[in-house]
Amino acid sequence: MYKRQEKYNELKEAKAVLAKILTVEEQTDAENNFNRSKEELKKTKQDILNKILPEAFAVVREVSLRTIGLRHYDIQLVGGMALHEGNISEMSTGEGKTLVSTLPAYLNAITGEGVHIVTVNDYLAKRDREWMGPIFEMLGLTVGVIVHDLDHNSRKAAYSCDITYGTNNEFGFDYLRDNMVSLRNEMVQRGHNYAIVDEVDSILVDEARTPLIISGPAEESTDKYYRANKIAVQLRGRRTTDMEESVAKSKNEDLGVGFDYLANEKSKSISLTEAGEEKSAEMFGVANIHDMDTIEYRHHVLQSVKAKEFFRRDVDYVVREGQVIIVDEFTGRLMPGRRWSDGLHQAVEAKEGIKIERENQTLATVTFQNYFRMYEKLSGMTGTANTEANEFKQIYNLDVVVLPSNRPLARKNYPDSIYRSRAEKYNAVVEEIAECHKRGQPVLVGTISIEKSEILSDLLKQKGIVHQVLNAKLHDKEAQIVARAGEVGSVTVATNMAGRGTDIPL
Repeated sequence: MYKRQEKYNELKEAKAVLAKILTVEEQTDAENNFNRSKEELKKTKQDILNKILPEAFAVVREVSLRTIGLRHYDIQLVGGMALHEGNISEMSTGEGKTLVSTLPAYLNAITGEGVHIVTVNDYLAKRDREWMGPIFEMLGLTVGVIVHDLDHNSRKAAYSCDITYGTNNEFGFDYLRDNMVSLRNEMVQRGHNYAIVDEVDSILVDEARTPLIISGPAEESTDKYYRANKIAVQLRGRRTTDMEESVAKSKNEDLGVGFDYLANEKSKSISLTEAGEEKSAEMFGVANIHDMDTIEYRHHVLQSVKAKEFFRRDVDYVVREGQVIIVDEFTGRLMPGRRWSDGLHQAVEAKEGIKIERENQTLATVTFQNYFRMYEKLSGMTGTANTEANEFKQIYNLDVVVLPSNRPLARKNYPDSIYRSRAEKYNAVVEEIAECHKRGQPVLVGTISIEKSEILSDLLKQKGIVHQVLNAKLHDKEAQIVARAGEVGSVTVATNMAGRGTDIPL
């Protein structure tokens, strides 16, 4: 009992020392009478944290057992050390990354500067806060959560906590909003000290260049979008590849002869031919769509043709309650409130024949890559990081630490099977599912789009196999559907990233 009290007193003393260091840092900035660089202070802070790491991790492990009944395995402690050192911990699915994050989160929250734990959706942010919160609260720390519908005061309160759970989108948008306020005390975030990013490969690699944009309405008529859409429908186009364009250029051939526009499949770009420009000008009732007064007509036609050629309903977007809602190309999830820029969203609305919202102008923007590089210390967890190790090192200066599983892995990873045609592939998949289903073995099938998930669903219906389909249309029930995917004989068809982070008990 005495030793335990002694260790607790050590932690309290360390916290007091850190508080002094941070106070000195603030004073030196203000008074300019102490010639100590920020880097030196940062190093001193890390040295103290490293010194108390064994005691801090031990107390978290014990408190975790007493509050939520989970005791960290030794390999989870190693994962926590890797995170504290500013690395990426690669741990296999099911190894308990959520519990691992409590170790470095507590240790770094002792400084009082705040720790952000980043997840991929609101459900996981709320779940992790409720699940892991009692550990931190018993240790005297405050815990907050940032989700989509929070008001300004609730957000500010959540960020003032020692540990804040939230999604990458919410952290990014709050940063943008903070840069648009007039007064400093209206900002909700209080700095970027330390972030632990869950599913780090999805957020920092797959979605790294995704721009977060805050926009305001531009005062323009919406009628032009309907007119542009009518023109786009009547224009005749040709799909091209980079190879075809390169060959045509070398032979001095014109791929646009007999067509109104060319659509490049890789870049998703549209270029009008002379015939297409003349036809568009004629239908708009103007002499030339290259004049300063009419150049916007050309832009709207291009966007309408782009919407016609490359944006498919139930693949790139869904229509719900008279609104076009974007489907995230990486996660397969709906993104309500997000809109394509530059008039593209309006072009899709015109294509679907629904009410067009006014075009927006960009007021503030940042990419996930640039946002997360602002943190003084950054770390991440995932089951699949080693394949992108070079990218993490070059862009974020993060090393990947691959950790073994707590017990030997029982799962067998079979090699890929290649089929000559799509029909043969789908038939083989359905046969495999039928065999597993007959044995009572639960099956989880991953697809890359809503369209593919519904094709598989139709084939399974023809076979008489009862199953659940999880895609952006059933976004709200995502966690519940995935959590039941391990039941005897269950078959669940999902888009590629749906249910990430949800436990599937077998």
